[in-house]
Amino acid sequence: MSTLIPDEVAARVGTVAARASGEVTRREWQRWAVAVGDLDPLWFDPDAARAAGYDDVIAPPLYVQYAVLGVTPLDTLRPDGSSGAASGNLSFPLAPRRMAGGESTTFHLPCYHHDEIAMVRTIASIEEKHGRSGSFVLVTWRTTYTNQRDQLVAEASTSMIARPAEAGR
Repeated sequence: MSTLIPDEVAARVGTVAARASGEVTRREWQRWAVAVGDLDPLWFDPDAARAAGYDDVIAPPLYVQYAVLGVTPLDTLRPDGSSGAASGNLSFPLAPRRMAGGESTTFHLPCYHHDEIAMVRTIASIEEKHGRSGSFVLVTWRTTYTNQRDQLVAEASTSMIARPAEAGR
């Protein structure tokens, strides 16, 4: 029986797809927050942050992945809009069409100015599924973000769907 998952890709389940690190900086997260329209005082006002129980202003939780991965130039993005680098560059020749499958993130600790964040993304599963429009591949990654004190800041589960070129036409 034919499969959409090459053996060498299936063998990567449980392995690290990507590692990256970056520094969280106040100026950059504040620019990011303004750009996305998130003007929460916790990101900008030290008094508001202290009143909420923090030591100082904190980074918006979703900013953590940008502090680590940075911004990918538009001309280097894949057709699916991602860089591919943090996914382990998995190749599915029989299922080249990609789309996001979903993401769930749990935040454990805030990030402060000058925190150093390390990301480790592991390939959790690669499964062939069958839906109404045919077969597809569902890939799931587990990602952890830890600070310079080895404390877990956040963890995420991210999935991607890869479909054959003719699927859904």
